[in-house]
Amino acid sequence: MPGLRIACVDADPDARQDTQDALEDAGHGTVGCESVAEAADLVSAGDIDCVVTEYSLPDGTGLDLTAEIRERTPDTPCVLFTDASPERIASARHGDVVVEYLPRDTPEAEASLVRLVENVVGQRSQVGYPLPPDEDERLAALAQYDRPELAAVDAFDRLTALAREHFCTDVAFVGLVDAHEERFLACTGADWETLTREDSMCTHTILEDEMLVVKDVDADPRFADNDRLDELDIAAYVGVPLRTPRGATVGAFCLTNGEPRSFSADDREDLRRFATEAMDQLELRRRLAEAGGDAPGGSAESAANAAGESGLAEGGATPGPDGGTGAGGEGR
Repeated sequence: MPGLRIACVDADPDARQDTQDALEDAGHGTVGCESVAEAADLVSAGDIDCVVTEYSLPDGTGLDLTAEIRERTPDTPCVLFTDASPERIASARHGDVVVEYLPRDTPEAEASLVRLVENVVGQRSQVGYPLPPDEDERLAALAQYDRPELAAVDAFDRLTALAREHFCTDVAFVGLVDAHEERFLACTGADWETLTREDSMCTHTILEDEMLVVKDVDADPRFADNDRLDELDIAAYVGVPLRTPRGATVGAFCLTNGEPRSFSADDREDLRRFATEAMDQLELRRRLAEAGGDAPGGSAESAANAAGESGLAEGGATPGPDGGTGAGGEGR
Protein backbone atom coordinates (compact mmCIF):
# COMPACT_ATOMS: atom_id res chain seq x y z
CA MET A 1 0.00 0.00 0.00
CA PRO A 2 2.43 2.69 -1.17
CA GLY A 3 1.63 6.39 -1.18
CA LEU A 4 0.31 7.01 2.34
CA ARG A 5 1.01 10.31 4.08
CA ILE A 6 2.01 9.70 7.70
CA ALA A 7 2.65 12.13 10.55
CA CYS A 8 5.60 11.05 12.71
CA VAL A 9 5.48 12.70 16.14
CA ASP A 10 8.53 12.60 18.41
CA ALA A 11 10.46 15.27 20.31
CA ASP A 12 13.72 13.37 19.70
CA PRO A 13 14.83 14.43 16.20
CA ASP A 14 17.05 11.38 15.66
CA ALA A 15 14.37 8.88 16.69
CA ARG A 16 11.80 10.75 14.62
CA GLN A 17 14.05 10.67 11.57
CA ASP A 18 14.62 6.92 11.98
CA THR A 19 10.85 6.40 11.96
CA GLN A 20 10.41 8.61 8.92
CA ASP A 21 13.21 6.81 7.07
CA ALA A 22 11.62 3.40 7.68
CA LEU A 23 8.25 4.54 6.37
CA GLU A 24 9.72 6.43 3.42
CA ASP A 25 11.80 3.39 2.43
CA ALA A 26 8.48 1.52 2.15
CA GLY A 27 7.19 4.13 -0.32
CA HIS A 28 5.22 6.38 2.00
CA GLY A 29 5.42 10.13 2.54
CA THR A 30 6.02 11.49 6.02
CA VAL A 31 5.78 14.76 7.91
CA GLY A 32 7.69 15.26 11.16
CA CYS A 33 6.19 16.90 14.27
CA GLU A 34 7.48 17.25 17.81
CA SER A 35 4.41 18.16 19.91
CA VAL A 36 0.74 17.40 20.49
CA ALA A 37 -0.33 20.84 19.31
CA GLU A 38 1.72 20.76 16.11
CA ALA A 39 0.54 17.28 15.16
CA ALA A 40 -3.12 17.97 15.95
CA ASP A 41 -3.09 21.07 13.76
CA LEU A 42 -1.41 19.13 10.95
CA VAL A 43 -4.01 16.37 11.04
CA SER A 44 -6.87 18.90 11.15
CA ALA A 45 -5.55 20.46 7.94
CA GLY A 46 -6.21 17.15 6.16
CA ASP A 47 -4.29 14.69 3.93
CA ILE A 48 -2.85 12.65 6.82
CA ASP A 49 -3.63 8.92 6.58
CA CYS A 50 -2.11 7.82 9.89
CA VAL A 51 -0.26 9.20 12.92
CA VAL A 52 2.75 7.44 14.46
CA THR A 53 3.64 8.98 17.81
CA GLU A 54 6.04 8.58 20.71
CA TYR A 55 4.38 8.42 24.12
CA SER A 56 6.26 11.27 25.84
CA LEU A 57 5.89 14.65 24.13
CA PRO A 58 6.78 18.17 25.34
CA ASP A 59 3.16 19.27 25.79
CA GLY A 60 1.51 15.98 26.71
CA THR A 61 1.49 12.33 25.71
CA GLY A 62 0.71 10.22 22.69
CA LEU A 63 -2.63 9.41 24.34
CA ASP A 64 -3.38 13.12 24.65
CA LEU A 65 -2.67 13.46 20.94
CA THR A 66 -4.85 10.46 20.10
CA ALA A 67 -7.74 11.92 22.11
CA GLU A 68 -7.34 15.28 20.36
CA ILE A 69 -7.30 13.64 16.93
CA ARG A 70 -10.40 11.66 17.80
CA GLU A 71 -12.19 14.92 18.54
CA ARG A 72 -11.10 16.53 15.28
CA THR A 73 -10.85 13.68 12.74
CA PRO A 74 -11.97 10.43 14.40
CA ASP A 75 -11.33 8.30 11.30
CA THR A 76 -7.55 8.94 11.44
CA PRO A 77 -5.78 5.90 12.98
CA CYS A 78 -2.98 6.40 15.51
CA VAL A 79 -0.05 4.16 16.43
CA LEU A 80 1.98 4.48 19.65
CA PHE A 81 5.56 3.60 18.68
CA THR A 82 7.43 3.98 21.94
CA ASP A 83 9.78 2.68 24.61
CA ALA A 84 7.18 3.44 27.30
CA SER A 85 5.93 0.33 29.08
CA PRO A 86 2.35 -0.92 28.65
CA GLU A 87 1.84 -0.39 32.40
CA ARG A 88 2.81 3.27 32.16
CA ILE A 89 0.52 3.79 29.19
CA ALA A 90 -2.39 1.96 30.82
CA SER A 91 -2.13 4.07 33.97
CA ALA A 92 -2.69 7.23 31.92
CA ARG A 93 -5.28 5.81 29.54
CA HIS A 94 -7.97 8.20 28.28
CA GLY A 95 -11.25 6.33 28.79
CA ASP A 96 -12.16 4.56 25.56
CA VAL A 97 -9.47 6.11 23.32
CA VAL A 98 -8.40 3.42 20.84
CA VAL A 99 -4.74 3.34 19.78
CA GLU A 100 -2.43 0.70 18.31
CA TYR A 101 0.72 -0.01 20.33
CA LEU A 102 4.11 -1.19 19.09
CA PRO A 103 7.19 -1.24 21.38
CA ARG A 104 10.34 0.19 19.83
CA ASP A 105 12.35 -2.76 21.15
CA THR A 106 10.29 -5.25 19.13
CA PRO A 107 12.57 -7.31 16.84
CA GLU A 108 12.61 -5.70 13.39
CA ALA A 109 10.49 -2.91 14.83
CA GLU A 110 10.64 -0.68 11.75
CA ALA A 111 9.38 -3.43 9.43
CA SER A 112 6.63 -4.26 11.93
CA LEU A 113 5.67 -0.59 12.07
CA VAL A 114 5.29 -0.40 8.29
CA ARG A 115 3.03 -3.47 8.29
CA LEU A 116 0.96 -2.16 11.20
CA VAL A 117 0.44 1.25 9.61
CA GLU A 118 -0.59 -0.29 6.30
CA ASN A 119 -2.97 -2.68 8.06
CA VAL A 120 -4.77 -0.07 10.16
CA VAL A 121 -5.18 2.28 7.20
CA GLY A 122 -6.32 -0.61 5.00
CA GLN A 123 -8.97 -1.65 7.51
CA ARG A 124 -10.37 1.89 7.55
CA SER A 125 -10.42 2.25 3.78
CA GLN A 126 -12.24 -1.06 3.25
CA VAL A 127 -15.45 0.33 4.71
CA GLY A 128 -14.92 4.02 3.96
CA TYR A 129 -16.06 5.21 7.40
CA PRO A 130 -14.88 4.94 11.01
CA LEU A 131 -16.10 1.99 13.06
CA PRO A 132 -16.65 1.93 16.83
CA PRO A 133 -14.35 -0.53 18.61
CA ASP A 134 -17.45 -2.48 19.76
CA GLU A 135 -19.12 -2.56 16.32
CA ASP A 136 -20.08 -6.26 16.48
CA GLU A 137 -21.65 -5.90 19.93
CA ARG A 138 -23.34 -2.68 18.85
CA LEU A 139 -24.98 -4.35 15.84
CA ALA A 140 -26.13 -7.26 18.01
CA ALA A 141 -27.81 -4.78 20.37
CA LEU A 142 -29.36 -2.88 17.44
CA ALA A 143 -31.07 -6.07 16.24
CA GLN A 144 -33.17 -6.03 19.42
CA TYR A 145 -34.59 -2.60 18.58
CA ASP A 146 -34.65 -2.36 14.78
CA ARG A 147 -37.61 -4.67 14.21
CA PRO A 148 -40.94 -4.00 12.45
CA GLU A 149 -43.03 -4.47 15.58
CA LEU A 150 -40.98 -1.80 17.37
CA ALA A 151 -41.57 0.92 14.77
CA ALA A 152 -43.76 3.37 16.69
CA VAL A 153 -43.74 5.88 13.86
CA ASP A 154 -46.32 8.30 15.27
CA ALA A 155 -44.50 8.67 18.59
CA PHE A 156 -41.17 9.42 16.93
CA ASP A 157 -42.79 11.74 14.40
CA ARG A 158 -44.25 13.69 17.29
CA LEU A 159 -40.91 13.93 19.10
CA THR A 160 -39.10 15.18 15.99
CA ALA A 161 -41.86 17.70 15.28
CA LEU A 162 -41.53 19.04 18.82
CA ALA A 163 -37.75 19.20 18.47
CA ARG A 164 -37.81 20.99 15.12
CA GLU A 165 -40.06 23.73 16.46
CA HIS A 166 -38.32 23.99 19.81
CA PHE A 167 -34.87 24.46 18.29
CA CYS A 168 -36.05 26.56 15.32
CA THR A 169 -34.11 24.33 12.95
CA ASP A 170 -34.80 22.94 9.49
CA VAL A 171 -34.82 19.20 10.18
CA ALA A 172 -35.07 16.95 13.24
CA PHE A 173 -34.77 13.19 13.00
CA VAL A 174 -34.31 9.90 14.83
CA GLY A 175 -32.07 7.41 13.05
CA LEU A 176 -30.85 3.87 13.68
CA VAL A 177 -27.37 3.10 12.31
CA ASP A 178 -26.93 -0.45 11.04
CA ALA A 179 -23.94 -2.12 9.37
CA HIS A 180 -24.16 -0.18 6.11
CA GLU A 181 -26.80 2.55 6.35
CA GLU A 182 -28.81 4.78 8.64
CA ARG A 183 -32.58 4.27 8.65
CA PHE A 184 -34.74 7.14 9.83
CA LEU A 185 -37.54 6.18 12.22
CA ALA A 186 -38.87 9.74 11.92
CA CYS A 187 -37.73 12.83 10.05
CA THR A 188 -39.58 16.15 10.36
CA GLY A 189 -38.69 18.81 7.82
CA ALA A 190 -37.48 16.40 5.13
CA ASP A 191 -38.53 13.08 3.58
CA TRP A 192 -35.32 11.14 4.20
CA GLU A 193 -35.71 7.38 4.64
CA THR A 194 -32.16 5.97 4.52
CA LEU A 195 -28.62 7.22 4.09
CA THR A 196 -25.42 5.23 3.56
CA ARG A 197 -22.99 5.24 6.46
CA GLU A 198 -20.35 6.80 4.24
CA ASP A 199 -22.60 9.84 3.84
CA SER A 200 -24.22 9.91 7.28
CA MET A 201 -22.88 12.29 9.92
CA CYS A 202 -24.40 9.97 12.53
CA THR A 203 -21.66 7.50 11.63
CA HIS A 204 -19.42 9.88 13.56
CA THR A 205 -21.99 10.67 16.25
CA ILE A 206 -22.08 7.06 17.43
CA LEU A 207 -18.34 7.34 18.19
CA GLU A 208 -18.97 10.15 20.66
CA ASP A 209 -19.52 9.88 24.41
CA GLU A 210 -21.86 12.88 24.59
CA MET A 211 -22.75 14.43 21.23
CA LEU A 212 -21.39 15.65 17.91
CA VAL A 213 -21.74 19.37 17.16
CA VAL A 214 -20.75 20.75 13.75
CA LYS A 215 -21.46 24.46 13.44
CA ASP A 216 -20.29 24.67 9.82
CA VAL A 217 -20.15 21.45 7.79
CA ASP A 218 -18.03 23.01 5.03
CA ALA A 219 -15.37 23.98 7.57
CA ASP A 220 -15.06 20.45 9.01
CA PRO A 221 -12.55 18.25 7.12
CA ARG A 222 -14.60 15.13 7.89
CA PHE A 223 -17.57 16.43 5.91
CA ALA A 224 -16.38 19.26 3.66
CA ASP A 225 -16.10 17.00 0.59
CA ASN A 226 -19.35 15.09 1.19
CA ASP A 227 -21.51 16.02 -1.81
CA ARG A 228 -24.50 14.16 -0.39
CA LEU A 229 -24.67 16.58 2.54
CA ASP A 230 -24.82 19.46 0.07
CA GLU A 231 -27.68 17.72 -1.74
CA LEU A 232 -29.55 17.38 1.55
CA ASP A 233 -28.85 21.03 2.42
CA ILE A 234 -27.03 20.17 5.65
CA ALA A 235 -24.80 23.08 6.66
CA ALA A 236 -24.95 22.59 10.45
CA TYR A 237 -25.57 19.49 12.58
CA VAL A 238 -25.89 18.36 16.16
CA GLY A 239 -26.57 14.77 17.20
CA VAL A 240 -26.85 12.85 20.48
CA PRO A 241 -26.18 9.09 20.53
CA LEU A 242 -29.07 6.79 21.43
CA ARG A 243 -27.55 4.48 24.02
CA THR A 244 -29.20 1.35 25.40
CA PRO A 245 -29.34 0.63 29.15
CA ARG A 246 -26.32 -1.64 28.67
CA GLY A 247 -24.32 1.09 26.93
CA ALA A 248 -24.57 0.09 23.26
CA THR A 249 -25.10 2.95 20.81
CA VAL A 250 -27.80 2.11 18.27
CA GLY A 251 -28.51 5.46 16.61
CA ALA A 252 -28.90 9.18 17.17
CA PHE A 253 -31.39 12.01 17.72
CA CYS A 254 -30.28 14.87 15.50
CA LEU A 255 -30.93 18.36 14.18
CA THR A 256 -29.71 19.85 10.89
CA ASN A 257 -29.86 23.33 9.43
CA GLY A 258 -29.43 24.73 5.93
CA GLU A 259 -27.17 27.53 7.17
CA PRO A 260 -24.23 27.37 9.62
CA ARG A 261 -25.36 27.95 13.20
CA SER A 262 -24.32 27.35 16.77
CA PHE A 263 -26.13 25.45 19.51
CA SER A 264 -26.11 26.87 23.03
CA ALA A 265 -25.46 24.93 26.21
CA ASP A 266 -29.21 24.99 26.89
CA ASP A 267 -29.88 23.70 23.37
CA ARG A 268 -27.52 20.81 23.93
CA GLU A 269 -29.04 19.89 27.27
CA ASP A 270 -32.55 19.99 25.80
CA LEU A 271 -31.46 17.79 22.90
CA ARG A 272 -30.07 15.24 25.36
CA ARG A 273 -33.53 15.07 26.93
CA PHE A 274 -35.17 14.48 23.56
CA ALA A 275 -32.67 11.70 22.88
CA THR A 276 -33.35 10.14 26.28
CA GLU A 277 -37.08 10.14 25.56
CA ALA A 278 -36.54 8.55 22.14
CA MET A 279 -34.39 5.80 23.67
CA ASP A 280 -36.98 5.26 26.41
CA GLN A 281 -39.63 4.78 23.72
CA LEU A 282 -37.45 2.22 21.94
CA GLU A 283 -36.67 0.38 25.16
CA LEU A 284 -40.34 0.24 26.18
CA ARG A 285 -41.35 -1.30 22.87
CA ARG A 286 -38.48 -3.79 22.97
CA ARG A 287 -39.56 -5.01 26.40
CA LEU A 288 -43.21 -5.27 25.39
CA ALA A 289 -42.31 -7.20 22.25
CA GLU A 290 -40.15 -9.64 24.22
CA ALA A 291 -42.98 -10.11 26.72
CA GLY A 292 -45.39 -10.84 23.90
CA GLY A 293 -47.51 -7.73 24.50
CA ASP A 294 -48.66 -5.07 22.11
CA ALA A 295 -46.65 -1.86 21.88
CA PRO A 296 -48.45 1.37 22.66
CA GLY A 297 -50.12 2.91 19.67
CA GLY A 298 -47.70 5.80 19.53
CA SER A 299 -50.32 8.43 18.83
CA ALA A 300 -49.49 12.12 18.63
CA GLU A 301 -51.32 12.67 21.92
CA SER A 302 -49.44 9.95 23.80
CA ALA A 303 -46.11 11.17 22.44
CA ALA A 304 -46.89 14.73 23.49
CA ASN A 305 -47.85 13.50 26.94
CA ALA A 306 -44.64 11.48 27.17
CA ALA A 307 -42.63 14.52 26.16
CA GLY A 308 -44.33 16.62 28.82
CA GLU A 309 -43.88 13.99 31.52
CA SER A 310 -40.18 13.72 30.67
CA GLY A 311 -39.74 17.46 31.11
CA LEU A 312 -39.06 18.14 27.42
CA ALA A 313 -41.55 20.96 27.44
CA GLU A 314 -39.87 22.87 30.27
CA GLY A 315 -38.57 26.23 29.18
CA GLY A 316 -39.40 25.58 25.55
CA ALA A 317 -41.78 23.52 23.43
CA THR A 318 -44.97 23.19 25.45
CA PRO A 319 -47.69 20.95 23.98
CA GLY A 320 -50.86 22.98 23.49
CA PRO A 321 -54.46 21.79 23.59
CA ASP A 322 -54.47 21.24 19.83
CA GLY A 323 -51.19 19.30 19.86
CA GLY A 324 -49.19 22.35 18.74
CA THR A 325 -46.26 23.87 20.56
CA GLY A 326 -45.14 27.20 21.81
CA ALA A 327 -41.41 27.62 21.42
CA GLY A 328 -39.63 29.52 24.15
CA GLY A 329 -36.20 31.00 23.44
CA GLU A 330 -34.53 31.44 20.10
CA GLY A 331 -32.59 28.16 20.01
CA ARG A 332 -30.03 29.79 17.73
